[in-house]
Amino acid sequence: MSDYILNDTFAPRPSLRGGHRMTLYGWGNPRYFPRLPAPTLRYFDVDDQARVLAHCHWQARPWEHPALVLLHGLNASSDAHYMKGIATKAFARGMNVVRLNQRNCGNTERLSAGLFHSGLTHDAKVVIGELTAVDSIPAIAVAGYSLGGNLALKLAGEFADTPPAALRAVAAVSPILEISPCVRALERPGNFLYQWNFVRDLKRRLRRKDEFWPGKFDLTRLRFVRTVREFDEVYTAPHFGFNDAEDYYHRASAMRVVDRIALPALVITAEDDPFVPPEPFRDPKLTGNPHITVKISPCGGHCGFVGPRNGENDGYWAEDQIVQFVSPFLNS
Repeated sequence: MSDYILNDTFAPRPSLRGGHRMTLYGWGNPRYFPRLPAPTLRYFDVDDQARVLAHCHWQARPWEHPALVLLHGLNASSDAHYMKGIATKAFARGMNVVRLNQRNCGNTERLSAGLFHSGLTHDAKVVIGELTAVDSIPAIAVAGYSLGGNLALKLAGEFADTPPAALRAVAAVSPILEISPCVRALERPGNFLYQWNFVRDLKRRLRRKDEFWPGKFDLTRLRFVRTVREFDEVYTAPHFGFNDAEDYYHRASAMRVVDRIALPALVITAEDDPFVPPEPFRDPKLTGNPHITVKISPCGGHCGFVGPRNGENDGYWAEDQIVQFVSPFLNS
Protein backbone atom coordinates (compact mmCIF):
# COMPACT_ATOMS: atom_id res chain seq x y z
CA MET A 1 0.00 0.00 0.00
CA SER A 2 0.95 3.63 -0.44
CA ASP A 3 2.87 5.83 1.96
CA TYR A 4 0.07 8.41 1.72
CA ILE A 5 -2.33 6.64 4.13
CA LEU A 6 -4.47 8.94 6.28
CA ASN A 7 -4.68 7.56 9.80
CA ASP A 8 -8.07 8.86 10.83
CA THR A 9 -11.05 6.61 10.09
CA PHE A 10 -14.68 7.45 9.57
CA ALA A 11 -17.07 7.46 12.53
CA PRO A 12 -20.71 7.96 11.47
CA ARG A 13 -23.09 10.40 13.07
CA PRO A 14 -25.04 8.18 15.49
CA SER A 15 -28.42 9.04 13.98
CA LEU A 16 -27.22 8.02 10.51
CA ARG A 17 -26.04 4.45 11.02
CA GLY A 18 -27.02 2.23 8.09
CA GLY A 19 -26.25 2.55 4.39
CA HIS A 20 -29.71 3.63 3.25
CA ARG A 21 -30.11 6.17 6.03
CA MET A 22 -26.70 7.70 5.34
CA THR A 23 -27.28 7.77 1.57
CA LEU A 24 -30.73 9.32 1.73
CA TYR A 25 -29.57 11.93 4.23
CA GLY A 26 -26.87 12.99 1.77
CA TRP A 27 -29.46 13.20 -1.00
CA GLY A 28 -32.06 15.20 0.90
CA ASN A 29 -30.42 17.22 3.65
CA PRO A 30 -30.04 20.91 2.71
CA ARG A 31 -26.61 22.45 3.21
CA TYR A 32 -25.50 26.06 3.14
CA PHE A 33 -22.11 27.47 2.24
CA PRO A 34 -21.86 31.11 3.33
CA ARG A 35 -18.05 31.06 3.17
CA LEU A 36 -17.91 29.98 -0.46
CA PRO A 37 -17.53 33.07 -2.68
CA ALA A 38 -19.80 33.53 -5.68
CA PRO A 39 -18.49 31.58 -8.67
CA THR A 40 -17.35 32.78 -12.06
CA LEU A 41 -19.02 31.00 -14.97
CA ARG A 42 -16.66 29.38 -17.45
CA TYR A 43 -17.45 27.49 -20.63
CA PHE A 44 -15.07 24.92 -22.08
CA ASP A 45 -15.40 23.83 -25.69
CA VAL A 46 -14.50 20.17 -25.32
CA ASP A 47 -15.47 18.79 -28.73
CA ASP A 48 -17.37 19.53 -31.91
CA GLN A 49 -20.88 20.61 -30.82
CA ALA A 50 -19.96 19.95 -27.20
CA ARG A 51 -19.50 22.62 -24.55
CA VAL A 52 -19.47 22.19 -20.77
CA LEU A 53 -20.12 24.72 -18.02
CA ALA A 54 -18.02 25.12 -14.89
CA HIS A 55 -18.54 27.18 -11.77
CA CYS A 56 -15.10 28.45 -10.80
CA HIS A 57 -13.81 29.95 -7.58
CA TRP A 58 -10.57 31.82 -8.25
CA GLN A 59 -8.07 33.01 -5.70
CA ALA A 60 -6.92 36.65 -6.04
CA ARG A 61 -3.96 35.67 -8.23
CA PRO A 62 -5.13 32.33 -9.60
CA TRP A 63 -1.96 31.54 -11.53
CA GLU A 64 -0.10 31.45 -8.21
CA HIS A 65 -2.43 28.83 -6.70
CA PRO A 66 -3.17 25.17 -7.47
CA ALA A 67 -6.62 24.08 -8.61
CA LEU A 68 -8.98 21.30 -7.62
CA VAL A 69 -11.27 20.10 -10.42
CA LEU A 70 -14.46 18.47 -9.12
CA LEU A 71 -16.56 15.86 -10.94
CA HIS A 72 -20.12 15.04 -9.88
CA GLY A 73 -22.16 11.84 -10.00
CA LEU A 74 -24.93 10.59 -12.29
CA ASN A 75 -27.68 13.17 -12.86
CA ALA A 76 -26.07 15.57 -10.40
CA SER A 77 -24.38 18.87 -11.29
CA SER A 78 -21.89 21.44 -10.11
CA ASP A 79 -24.52 22.45 -7.53
CA ALA A 80 -24.43 19.08 -5.73
CA HIS A 81 -23.90 19.62 -2.01
CA TYR A 82 -20.64 17.67 -1.97
CA MET A 83 -19.28 19.77 -4.84
CA LYS A 84 -19.89 22.94 -2.84
CA GLY A 85 -18.73 21.31 0.38
CA ILE A 86 -15.35 20.32 -1.05
CA ALA A 87 -15.10 23.68 -2.81
CA THR A 88 -15.57 25.55 0.46
CA LYS A 89 -12.84 23.55 2.20
CA ALA A 90 -10.40 23.63 -0.70
CA PHE A 91 -10.85 27.36 -1.29
CA ALA A 92 -10.14 28.02 2.38
CA ARG A 93 -6.87 26.11 1.91
CA GLY A 94 -5.81 28.47 -0.87
CA MET A 95 -6.88 26.44 -3.89
CA ASN A 96 -8.73 27.53 -6.98
CA VAL A 97 -11.77 25.31 -7.45
CA VAL A 98 -13.48 24.29 -10.71
CA ARG A 99 -16.90 22.68 -10.20
CA LEU A 100 -17.40 21.04 -13.59
CA ASN A 101 -20.73 20.00 -15.08
CA GLN A 102 -20.65 16.92 -17.28
CA ARG A 103 -22.29 17.28 -20.68
CA ASN A 104 -26.03 18.04 -20.40
CA CYS A 105 -25.89 18.38 -16.62
CA GLY A 106 -26.81 21.48 -14.63
CA ASN A 107 -29.45 22.51 -17.21
CA THR A 108 -26.91 22.61 -20.04
CA GLU A 109 -28.66 20.32 -22.51
CA ARG A 110 -28.56 23.13 -25.07
CA LEU A 111 -24.74 23.18 -25.08
CA SER A 112 -24.05 19.69 -26.45
CA ALA A 113 -25.59 17.77 -29.31
CA GLY A 114 -24.71 14.37 -27.90
CA LEU A 115 -24.90 12.47 -24.63
CA PHE A 116 -22.43 11.70 -21.87
CA HIS A 117 -21.26 8.37 -20.51
CA SER A 118 -19.65 7.13 -17.31
CA GLY A 119 -16.19 6.69 -18.81
CA LEU A 120 -15.94 9.81 -20.97
CA THR A 121 -12.70 11.28 -19.64
CA HIS A 122 -12.11 13.40 -22.74
CA ASP A 123 -13.82 16.49 -21.32
CA ALA A 124 -11.81 16.51 -18.10
CA LYS A 125 -8.61 16.17 -20.12
CA VAL A 126 -9.54 19.21 -22.20
CA VAL A 127 -10.33 21.20 -19.06
CA ILE A 128 -7.00 20.27 -17.47
CA GLY A 129 -5.20 21.26 -20.64
CA GLU A 130 -6.92 24.63 -20.82
CA LEU A 131 -6.35 25.40 -17.15
CA THR A 132 -2.67 24.75 -17.72
CA ALA A 133 -2.16 26.43 -21.09
CA VAL A 134 -4.57 29.36 -20.80
CA ASP A 135 -4.79 30.03 -17.06
CA SER A 136 -1.22 29.02 -16.18
CA ILE A 137 -2.41 27.00 -13.18
CA PRO A 138 0.75 25.42 -11.76
CA ALA A 139 -0.73 22.27 -10.19
CA ILE A 140 -4.05 20.44 -10.50
CA ALA A 141 -5.85 17.65 -8.67
CA VAL A 142 -9.08 15.96 -9.74
CA ALA A 143 -11.69 14.62 -7.32
CA GLY A 144 -14.98 12.92 -8.09
CA TYR A 145 -17.97 11.30 -6.45
CA SER A 146 -19.70 8.14 -7.75
CA LEU A 147 -19.66 8.40 -11.58
CA GLY A 148 -17.24 11.30 -11.17
CA GLY A 149 -15.01 9.09 -9.05
CA ASN A 150 -14.89 6.52 -11.82
CA LEU A 151 -13.92 9.30 -14.22
CA ALA A 152 -11.14 10.57 -11.94
CA LEU A 153 -9.57 7.12 -11.58
CA LYS A 154 -10.02 6.21 -15.25
CA LEU A 155 -8.44 9.53 -16.20
CA ALA A 156 -5.36 8.76 -14.10
CA GLY A 157 -5.18 5.22 -15.45
CA GLU A 158 -5.36 6.38 -19.06
CA PHE A 159 -2.51 8.83 -18.46
CA ALA A 160 -0.55 6.00 -16.81
CA ASP A 161 3.06 7.07 -16.18
CA THR A 162 2.90 10.08 -18.52
CA PRO A 163 0.30 12.42 -16.94
CA PRO A 164 0.38 16.15 -17.67
CA ALA A 165 3.07 17.83 -15.58
CA ALA A 166 0.46 19.90 -13.73
CA LEU A 167 -1.73 16.94 -12.73
CA ARG A 168 -0.53 15.86 -9.29
CA ALA A 169 -3.22 13.69 -7.65
CA VAL A 170 -6.73 12.25 -7.95
CA ALA A 171 -9.37 11.24 -5.42
CA ALA A 172 -12.61 9.27 -5.66
CA VAL A 173 -15.51 8.80 -3.23
CA SER A 174 -17.91 5.88 -3.74
CA PRO A 175 -16.67 5.45 -7.33
CA ILE A 176 -18.58 3.11 -9.64
CA LEU A 177 -15.27 1.41 -10.26
CA GLU A 178 -16.84 -1.63 -11.94
CA ILE A 179 -20.08 -0.38 -13.45
CA SER A 180 -21.89 -3.63 -14.24
CA PRO A 181 -22.11 -4.87 -10.62
CA CYS A 182 -23.35 -1.42 -9.59
CA VAL A 183 -26.15 -1.54 -12.16
CA ARG A 184 -27.06 -5.06 -11.02
CA ALA A 185 -27.17 -3.85 -7.42
CA LEU A 186 -29.52 -1.03 -8.46
CA GLU A 187 -31.89 -3.68 -9.81
CA ARG A 188 -32.38 -5.28 -6.39
CA PRO A 189 -35.89 -4.67 -4.99
CA GLY A 190 -34.50 -2.85 -1.96
CA ASN A 191 -32.92 -0.25 -4.24
CA PHE A 192 -36.09 0.63 -6.14
CA LEU A 193 -36.05 4.24 -4.91
CA TYR A 194 -32.55 4.90 -6.24
CA GLN A 195 -33.30 3.24 -9.56
CA TRP A 196 -36.54 5.20 -9.95
CA ASN A 197 -34.79 8.48 -9.16
CA PHE A 198 -31.96 7.90 -11.64
CA VAL A 199 -34.30 6.81 -14.44
CA ARG A 200 -36.70 9.70 -13.84
CA ASP A 201 -33.88 12.21 -14.17
CA LEU A 202 -32.37 10.51 -17.22
CA LYS A 203 -35.74 10.71 -18.95
CA ARG A 204 -36.25 14.34 -17.97
CA ARG A 205 -32.85 15.25 -19.33
CA LEU A 206 -33.47 13.54 -22.65
CA ARG A 207 -36.84 15.26 -23.02
CA ARG A 208 -35.27 18.66 -22.27
CA LYS A 209 -32.56 17.87 -24.77
CA ASP A 210 -35.17 17.28 -27.46
CA GLU A 211 -36.35 20.86 -26.99
CA PHE A 212 -32.94 22.14 -28.14
CA TRP A 213 -31.96 19.32 -30.51
CA PRO A 214 -35.32 18.12 -31.88
CA GLY A 215 -35.30 14.69 -33.46
CA LYS A 216 -31.76 13.92 -32.34
CA PHE A 217 -32.98 10.98 -30.26
CA ASP A 218 -36.02 8.75 -30.66
CA LEU A 219 -38.20 9.61 -27.67
CA THR A 220 -40.87 7.08 -28.59
CA ARG A 221 -38.77 4.37 -26.93
CA LEU A 222 -38.35 6.36 -23.72
CA ARG A 223 -41.69 5.33 -22.23
CA PHE A 224 -40.58 1.69 -22.18
CA VAL A 225 -37.43 2.44 -20.18
CA ARG A 226 -37.75 1.43 -16.53
CA THR A 227 -34.14 0.87 -15.46
CA VAL A 228 -30.74 2.47 -15.91
CA ARG A 229 -29.67 -0.61 -17.86
CA GLU A 230 -32.57 -0.19 -20.29
CA PHE A 231 -31.73 3.47 -20.80
CA ASP A 232 -28.12 2.60 -21.55
CA GLU A 233 -29.15 -0.24 -23.85
CA VAL A 234 -31.49 2.00 -25.87
CA TYR A 235 -29.59 5.30 -25.83
CA THR A 236 -26.12 5.47 -24.29
CA ALA A 237 -24.50 2.36 -25.76
CA PRO A 238 -25.58 2.83 -29.41
CA HIS A 239 -24.88 6.58 -29.32
CA PHE A 240 -21.23 5.94 -28.44
CA GLY A 241 -20.76 2.86 -30.60
CA PHE A 242 -20.71 0.24 -27.84
CA ASN A 243 -22.12 -3.18 -28.73
CA ASP A 244 -24.63 -3.09 -25.89
CA ALA A 245 -24.97 -1.93 -22.28
CA GLU A 246 -22.65 -4.62 -20.91
CA ASP A 247 -19.95 -3.73 -23.43
CA TYR A 248 -20.32 -0.10 -22.40
CA TYR A 249 -20.12 -0.93 -18.69
CA HIS A 250 -17.00 -3.04 -19.18
CA ARG A 251 -15.11 -0.55 -21.32
CA ALA A 252 -16.15 2.55 -19.34
CA SER A 253 -15.13 1.18 -15.93
CA ALA A 254 -11.96 2.48 -14.31
CA MET A 255 -11.12 -1.07 -13.24
CA ARG A 256 -9.77 -1.68 -16.75
CA VAL A 257 -6.90 0.76 -16.09
CA VAL A 258 -6.47 1.19 -12.31
CA ASP A 259 -3.34 -0.94 -12.31
CA ARG A 260 -1.74 1.69 -14.56
CA ILE A 261 -2.35 4.64 -12.22
CA ALA A 262 0.97 6.32 -11.44
CA LEU A 263 -0.37 9.41 -9.65
CA PRO A 264 -1.15 9.58 -5.93
CA ALA A 265 -4.76 8.43 -5.71
CA LEU A 266 -7.20 8.24 -2.83
CA VAL A 267 -10.21 5.90 -3.01
CA ILE A 268 -12.94 5.99 -0.35
CA THR A 269 -15.88 3.60 -0.27
CA ALA A 270 -18.23 1.97 2.25
CA GLU A 271 -19.17 -1.64 2.92
CA ASP A 272 -22.80 -0.59 3.35
CA ASP A 273 -23.09 1.35 0.08
CA PRO A 274 -26.50 0.29 -1.26
CA PHE A 275 -25.42 -0.02 -4.88
CA VAL A 276 -21.60 0.06 -5.10
CA PRO A 277 -20.44 -3.39 -3.96
CA PRO A 278 -17.17 -3.41 -1.99
CA GLU A 279 -15.60 -6.49 -3.65
CA PRO A 280 -13.89 -4.67 -6.57
CA PHE A 281 -12.08 -2.43 -4.08
CA ARG A 282 -10.19 -5.46 -2.78
CA ASP A 283 -9.00 -6.45 -6.23
CA PRO A 284 -5.17 -6.72 -6.42
CA LYS A 285 -5.25 -4.39 -9.44
CA LEU A 286 -6.27 -1.68 -6.98
CA THR A 287 -4.76 -2.74 -3.67
CA GLY A 288 -1.51 -3.85 -5.30
CA ASN A 289 -0.87 -0.46 -6.88
CA PRO A 290 1.55 1.42 -4.56
CA HIS A 291 0.23 4.78 -5.75
CA ILE A 292 -3.31 4.13 -4.54
CA THR A 293 -4.60 4.53 -0.99
CA VAL A 294 -7.82 2.55 -0.52
CA LYS A 295 -10.03 3.32 2.48
CA ILE A 296 -12.96 0.91 2.88
CA SER A 297 -15.17 1.99 5.74
CA PRO A 298 -17.72 -0.36 7.35
CA CYS A 299 -20.29 2.40 6.99
CA GLY A 300 -20.81 5.60 5.03
CA GLY A 301 -23.50 4.73 2.51
CA HIS A 302 -23.21 6.05 -1.03
CA CYS A 303 -21.41 9.39 -1.10
CA GLY A 304 -22.47 9.97 2.50
CA PHE A 305 -19.75 9.73 5.15
CA VAL A 306 -21.45 12.20 7.49
CA GLY A 307 -19.85 12.17 10.94
CA PRO A 308 -20.52 14.17 14.10
CA ARG A 309 -20.22 17.93 13.92
CA ASN A 310 -17.30 19.39 15.81
CA GLY A 311 -17.23 23.16 16.11
CA GLU A 312 -16.81 24.58 12.63
CA ASN A 313 -16.32 21.10 11.17
CA ASP A 314 -19.61 20.07 9.57
CA GLY A 315 -18.82 16.36 9.80
CA TYR A 316 -18.59 15.63 6.07
CA TRP A 317 -15.57 13.39 6.50
CA ALA A 318 -14.84 12.40 2.89
CA GLU A 319 -14.63 16.05 1.84
CA ASP A 320 -12.00 16.68 4.51
CA GLN A 321 -10.11 13.57 3.44
CA ILE A 322 -9.92 14.74 -0.16
CA VAL A 323 -8.60 18.19 0.70
CA GLN A 324 -6.10 16.80 3.21
CA PHE A 325 -4.89 14.20 0.72
CA VAL A 326 -4.33 16.40 -2.31
CA SER A 327 -2.89 19.41 -0.48
CA PRO A 328 0.73 18.22 -0.05
CA PHE A 329 0.98 17.14 -3.69
CA LEU A 330 -0.40 20.42 -4.97
CA ASN A 331 1.96 22.45 -2.84
CA SER A 332 5.12 20.42 -3.36
